[in-house]
Amino acid sequence: MTSTHQRHGRRIGIVAAVTAGVVAAVALAGVAPANASGKTSTGGDYAVTLNGTTTNPAPGKDFKVKDVAVSGTIAVRGKHNGFDIRTADLGVYDYTLTGAPDTQRMVTKPTVVFASKVPSLTAAQLAGARLSSLEVRDDTLVAIFATGAGKLKVQAKDGAQGGIFQMETEFAQPVTFTHTLGAGLFYFTNPYTGKINFGDGTPAVTSGSGAHQMLLGKDSPQVATKTSQTATTTTWTVQPGGRMGGVLGEDAVELSQGATNCTSQCQAQNQIRGSLPVPPDPVDPQPLRVAVR
Repeated sequence: MTSTHQRHGRRIGIVAAVTAGVVAAVALAGVAPANASGKTSTGGDYAVTLNGTTTNPAPGKDFKVKDVAVSGTIAVRGKHNGFDIRTADLGVYDYTLTGAPDTQRMVTKPTVVFASKVPSLTAAQLAGARLSSLEVRDDTLVAIFATGAGKLKVQAKDGAQGGIFQMETEFAQPVTFTHTLGAGLFYFTNPYTGKINFGDGTPAVTSGSGAHQMLLGKDSPQVATKTSQTATTTTWTVQPGGRMGGVLGEDAVELSQGATNCTSQCQAQNQIRGSLPVPPDPVDPQPLRVAVR
């Protein structure tokens, strides 16, 4: 990649506080995303920095690269969220909501939701890692990394909430993922659903310039098993063809049954998209006090 395509009038900076993975509107090959849309009222817009060059395609246009050797990190920056992909371990770091003005926002300032989401890949699995393909268009991003042993796919959408991020592995063996929340966030048991959510406990503000919804989220696995959890971390074993997604906002607390073990031609029930009842916001949620499965 030798040139920079930048939208007129927009300054693109690598601001460490801007991050958030997001599920693209197009489903992963063979795996249905947790929720395939990011929710905003003002729209999103991704730029990506690859090997030192920042690109932001014009509205409605694609930016695509194939089979590129990458060093350091790939920085993804959007209006509502952003994150870094570290090529040394194919982990995602500083997954952040920006707090940009929007009726769907859950924070009013840059907030790191996940400090890291890291697959535990062996040296053999990482050997020869290259960026097999990257596509950025408006508020969506799809990146596929290929190694000598398999593939890892990252999909993201620049939304303030919704199903906005997932990682899929295609290796012969299961892969362990470790999720670590950002400072001030914690996992808790939602009293209305009995399920594990995460957030910072800050109540919603319903009006005024500082209006925002409550920060709520959940890990969204498919063909994956939780192996440990504390107040700030979770680990998951993801089977070949499975994925780890992230869901924020109302979609994280709606009264669903969760994803099935679908890996091919998944049915509509695996793509809820906000159609189920939403309980009230939890009041003064408290961090998990003991490790749970």
